[in-house]
Amino acid sequence: MRAAVIDGFGTPDTLHLADLPVPRPGPGEVLVEVAAAGVNAIDWASRAGRAVGVPSFPAVLGWDLAGTVAATGPGAGRFAVGDAVYGMPRFPALAGAYAEYAVAPETELAAVPGGLTMVEAAAVPMPALTAWQTLFELGGLTAGQRVLVAGAAGGVGHIVVQLAADAGAEVIGTASARNRDFVLSLGAKEVVAHDMVREVGNVDLAVDPMGGAEYFRMLDVVRPGGIVVTLKGEGPQHRRAAQEHRVRAGFTYVQPDSGVLDRLAPLLAEGRLRPHVERVFPLGEAAQAHELGEQGHVRGRLVLDLS
Repeated sequence: MRAAVIDGFGTPDTLHLADLPVPRPGPGEVLVEVAAAGVNAIDWASRAGRAVGVPSFPAVLGWDLAGTVAATGPGAGRFAVGDAVYGMPRFPALAGAYAEYAVAPETELAAVPGGLTMVEAAAVPMPALTAWQTLFELGGLTAGQRVLVAGAAGGVGHIVVQLAADAGAEVIGTASARNRDFVLSLGAKEVVAHDMVREVGNVDLAVDPMGGAEYFRMLDVVRPGGIVVTLKGEGPQHRRAAQEHRVRAGFTYVQPDSGVLDRLAPLLAEGRLRPHVERVFPLGEAAQAHELGEQGHVRGRLVLDLS
């Protein structure tokens, strides 16, 4: 099979095509013929050696995938050969989605919702699971609350806006002037520039996809008893600073969850949640996808098409 691999950590041009053996599914696993693979920030961070561990080389990156079941391993019975599936298997261990075939635990996959193309399905898992955990499992979001979403046009941000609005929240997003109308079309009530966050004030939940100084800045706009949830991990000062502001702190560490993907299926099928795919690349241009993603101005998602 063809796969986009790295032989060591480095810049985007370390990604190149190689021929690898087709993996075999083990107990409880399925072999997926990959039609499309989502490209996430964790992918290029891992390629550069700044994220998940890579135990050996050559390594196949990528977690978000959509495709059809090509074979089933011993004891696997949730899906049949030919079923359309998608998910974010194995994270944070390597899943090998940048390849024509990938093996995944069947419990970490879900059926592709009706109405979605494979490219759209591959754009969903990691940002949607991150958004769900952030808003509902950590943030405890309920209808009528005010939510501030930083980077609202980004891969995770544009999903957070849609889920929060669908849940009945009043959503304020930060975005550039170029993305203002896009973020409003997702269901945000208001869009502000990044440097105007303090003008918002008194929100129940703030979502921080950036980490670093952004997290501490967002503490100033959350009401006492509210919560800031960051996607970039916990540092030594995070909880102390939140306590000083009388604000709660949450930290999203996304995990595979086919149950959440199943819960999202009606929203996706009905068009209440739609992933925006800015650009699609062939597998052989994975390096170009990483290069574009690292520039930090992508609206929505980037996807590799292997069909």
